Order: sequence, then structure tokens, then C-alpha cells
Amino acid sequence: MPASCRWMMLRCSLAAMPSLKTIAHNIRIDAHATWLSARDPAVPFPARVFGLVIAAYALSPIDLIPDFIPVLGLVDDAILIPLGIWLFLKMVPDDVFAQHRAEAEAASHRPVSRIAALVIAAIWIGAMIWLGSLLWAMRFY
Repeated sequence: MPASCRWMMLRCSLAAMPSLKTIAHNIRIDAHATWLSARDPAVPFPARVFGLVIAAYALSPIDLIPDFIPVLGLVDDAILIPLGIWLFLKMVPDDVFAQHRAEAEAASHRPVSRIAALVIAAIWIGAMIWLGSLLWAMRFY
């Protein structure tokens, strides 16, 4: 097969792959559905505990490997969260998870309050300025 044909096949197969944005959206939806399913009484207790751990890890700013470590920091999130969701799916009834996945998908299309985000950011900035002024005043003691 000529090199040009191989290049076209590679290009076509890459075009058929879902984009990174789509994959990230699906992981975010599945993590939210895991959280919702873990709170459902129809799910067995051990699966509920495991689901809560997976959802907490997905939402937590604390990682097993910190994100500032060049490659490993992001790769652990890219492997551990989908692996945990996959294991959770094996423990949960399919219809229960499908219902919660639909709820999570609907929740992802809700409007986002930019004003609330600005208010929270302003509170944090104000707190930092206040703390900085306290520390600046204390430097003379």
C-alpha cells in the first residue's frame, strides 16, 4: 500500500475518534452520575461506599499524584477516575445508572451563574487583601 493511502487511512481513523472535549464531557457526566447513583438506596451498600469514594476523588483537589508533576499528575486522573467509574458500573444495576446518567446529562445543560462566580471570586480576593494588610501591619512588630 502506498504511503499516501496509509496517511489517508490514519487521517480518516483519527477523524472518527471522539474529540478530547467529548471524552472529558462524558467523564464529567459519568462522575456526576456516579455521585447520584451512590446516594440511591437501590444500590447495594458496598457499591454506594465505592461510588462515594470515586466521586469524592473526582471532585477533590487532592490527588494521589499531584498535578504539578509533569506527566504523571494528569495521567493518574485520566486513568483512575474512568477505571473507578468502570468498576462502579459493574456493581450497580444498569437501569439505575442509566437513570442517573440521564439526570447528570440534564444537569450539565443548566445555565451557569457567572454573577455568583464573580461574587465568590470577589470574596476570595477581598479575603486575600485583608489577610495581606494584616500581615503587612504585623511586619513592624
